Amino acid sequence: MERADVVIVGGGPAGTSAAHAAASGGADAIVLEKGVPRADREGLGPDSTDAAGILNYWVDIMGIHPDEFPEGVVQNELERAEFRGPDAGCTLYSTGIDSSYDEFGYTFHRARFDDFMRERAEDAGAEYRVEASVRNVESSAAGDDDPRHVVELADGSTVGGDFLILADGPQRTVTNRVLDRYLPDGEKASERLASRDANHIAYQEYRRFPEELYEEVEDAIVFWWGVMPGETAYPWVFPNRDRVCRVGLTMPIGLDLDAVEDREEYELLRPEDDSVPSGSEYVERLLEWQYGDEYDVEEDFPLVEDAGKRGGTETYSISSTRPIDSPTGADVAVAGGAMGTTSAFHEGGDHVAVRTGAIAGELAAAGDLSAYNRRWKEAIGDEILRNVTMADMVKAYTPSDWNRIIGAANTMLADDSDEGLLRRGYSAGWDAAKLLLSYKWNKRKWRSSYTQITEDEYVY
Repeated sequence: MERADVVIVGGGPAGTSAAHAAASGGADAIVLEKGVPRADREGLGPDSTDAAGILNYWVDIMGIHPDEFPEGVVQNELERAEFRGPDAGCTLYSTGIDSSYDEFGYTFHRARFDDFMRERAEDAGAEYRVEASVRNVESSAAGDDDPRHVVELADGSTVGGDFLILADGPQRTVTNRVLDRYLPDGEKASERLASRDANHIAYQEYRRFPEELYEEVEDAIVFWWGVMPGETAYPWVFPNRDRVCRVGLTMPIGLDLDAVEDREEYELLRPEDDSVPSGSEYVERLLEWQYGDEYDVEEDFPLVEDAGKRGGTETYSISSTRPIDSPTGADVAVAGGAMGTTSAFHEGGDHVAVRTGAIAGELAAAGDLSAYNRRWKEAIGDEILRNVTMADMVKAYTPSDWNRIIGAANTMLADDSDEGLLRRGYSAGWDAAKLLLSYKWNKRKWRSSYTQITEDEYVY
């Protein structure tokens, strides 16, 4: 059996940041990554997803400035985010949160980012192993010279480690099985964390935009709300380089279209739909709705087939159920998407994955994970609380609600007074005041309860 101080399952942002931190702290760290192909990456790597981008204050959460990246990772610098409803819109030019990064944000090439993160971990002394699919994990009480955790790979080999960091992404293929052992009898992590009501699937296509249209969106991320049914369901356009934009959508898993009221209000639904449209159909309808009067969508917005996971497209899961604490008493830390830090509301979670992985790796190298659940809350708790609060607020919104709320937000943003955004809301009309009061109320409600599995629930 091979031995290491820290064994990390999953080679995405959480896993590689954990490996970098652990190796930097003097620990022997091994990353086990099953490896998947992408059209835009040589060789196998993590199940990457080219997500929205990074906002300015996310740079500080992540702890890696874009100046550290090699050429080609950053695609475009952003100056704004556009939020569009069926008949209303508003544009955000500032996140309102202090940051060391001067721009509004940036989009990035996810596969190249993952390659950078892997090289960073390896340069620190960690080992990154691809085609290392994990079959099973056996754990025991700490003590003696035997490793506390023994990870069995698909080829029959085993790797033992004193600390186990689970970073296998939102699908939690390995994480669920490990957590089951530390939950009370009869409880299953998969049942508690894989809710079909809250978890989401996302789909996007890489399309080359006409030059004049690309110039309009190359420095913006654009979202549409209230145009497709489902809790926090929305389409988007995100710009990459060379006139390539990612056109996609997020929608909840298992949505019953028959249960959707006032279906005719949703711009991207059709009367003949007897089930939820596919991702590709939604993208086609979005492009036709927005640009079909001036362009031939198939001819003027061609798929870029050497981008994304395959053929210019990619599908990926988003775990939107709220984060979990880790069973640190068993020397186990769960980081990144596997702990539920990705969010269907803000479309992505690379920044919080990197930060949680780094905290887990640092503590494992120091020989004590007991502070992990406190540390990750101190680092990203405000970010998680914002996302949970907003998702709860909008879960029952109809298209008319989105028009009203986006209109209220636009009124607030149009106020050029020196007062802060919260104070502006109270002077920007009744809808704006209600929006702010609702946000404050929901945020207070979730402040002490946004963790879905708490540390005291685990049994050792």
